[in-house]
Amino acid sequence: MQAPASVFSQITDTLYPGEFARCAQRFPNRRPTRGLTVYDHFLALCFGQLTYRESLRDIVICLKSKTSLLYHLGFRGHITRTNLAYANQHRDWRLFQAVAEVLMRRAARLYAPTSADTELPQMAFALDASMISLSLQLFPWGYYSRSRKAALKLHLLLSLRGNLPAWGALTEAHFPDQKILAQIPVQAGACYIMDRGYVDFVRLHRIHEANGFFVVRCVRQVSFSRLTARPVDKAEGLRADQTVRLKSPRSKKAFPQLLRRITIYNPEHKISLMLLTNNFELTATVIAELYRRRWQVELFFKWIKQHLKIRSFYGHTENAVRCQVWSAISVYLMVAILKKELGIKKSLYEILQVLSVNAFEQTSAHKLLTETKIDDESNDSQIPLIINT
Repeated sequence: MQAPASVFSQITDTLYPGEFARCAQRFPNRRPTRGLTVYDHFLALCFGQLTYRESLRDIVICLKSKTSLLYHLGFRGHITRTNLAYANQHRDWRLFQAVAEVLMRRAARLYAPTSADTELPQMAFALDASMISLSLQLFPWGYYSRSRKAALKLHLLLSLRGNLPAWGALTEAHFPDQKILAQIPVQAGACYIMDRGYVDFVRLHRIHEANGFFVVRCVRQVSFSRLTARPVDKAEGLRADQTVRLKSPRSKKAFPQLLRRITIYNPEHKISLMLLTNNFELTATVIAELYRRRWQVELFFKWIKQHLKIRSFYGHTENAVRCQVWSAISVYLMVAILKKELGIKKSLYEILQVLSVNAFEQTSAHKLLTETKIDDESNDSQIPLIINT
C-alpha cells in the first residue's frame, strides 16, 4: 500500500504545477538553472516559513536530515545554502508575487460562498499599508530618510469576505499611500474602505469612473457645500448623513460629482469621524460598519508579522527580501486554502503550529488536524485575525 503524501506536499499541492509553470514562463531566468530549479527555490522558502527556520543553513540542514523524503516533498534539484543564496539574489522576485496573486484568486473563489451579513456589499475590500522594518546596516538600499532607518512598505487589499489578501504591492518606504490608488484593481460594484491617508480626489475619481465605491475617512482641511441632509439614529453613533459637493475649485475639478458625508461618534476614543463615500444606496449604519471592519487589515499585518517570517530575512539584497515577503503571503494563502478545502474548524494559528512540527510526516493532513486536540487556554488569545469559515 502506497504511503500518504507528506504533510508539506499536501500544503504545496494547493498550488497547481501548471499555474506555477505559467508564472515561471512570465519571468524566465537570465541563464539556465543549474542544480536548483525555480520550483525548488519556491519550495525551500515556503518550507522555511512553515517550519520557522532562522537561516538558509537551517533550511538546508533540516531538509538534508530527511534526504529520502525530499522527492516526496516535491524537491528535484540539489539543495545547498550556496544555491539558495544565489537564487535569492538573482532570481526575479516578481515570480513570487505572481504566484501569490494566483493563490489570492483561488482563495477568493473558495471563500466566495462564505456566509456574510446580507446588508453588507458582496465585495468589500480594506486598503492599507504597513512598514516592514529593516536594519540599516544590513539593508542600506532600504534607507528611509524620514525615520533614518531602512524599510519596505507592503500595500494590501484585504477582502472582508474571509479576511484574505486580494491584491498586494511592495514599494519603497517613502512611496505615498495615495499613489497606490492608481494601481489597485477596481471591480465594478466593489466597495473600497480606506483611512484618511488615501484622500486624493483625482485617484478616488478613478474608482468612481470604474463603477466602484469607496468609503474613506476625510481630513478636516477639505471644505464642502452642504446640499441635503437625512435623519440619522444617534443611538447607533451616527451624527450626520449629508449630500455634499466639494467646494474648492481644485477639488471640484478633480471630483465634480456629489459625495455623501457621514459623521459618526466613537465613544471609546471620544472622537468624531467624518466619512466620505460615493455610495448613496447603503444605509449610514452599513457605511459606518464597513469602516469599522477596515480594522481587519491592521490585524492582518499584525498577524503575519507575529506568525510568519518577515522580521528577519534569509538574504540582505532587495531581491531576497521581496522573495521572502511574497513567499510568506503565499504560505498564508496555501494554508488558508487547505483549511477551507478540508473543512477544518481550527484557527489558522493552530493549524500553522501543528503543521510546522509535522511537515515531514506521511499522513493525512485532515486526520492530523482533526485528531489533534488543543486546549483553549494554551492559545492565550494570540490570534487577532481568524479566517471565517
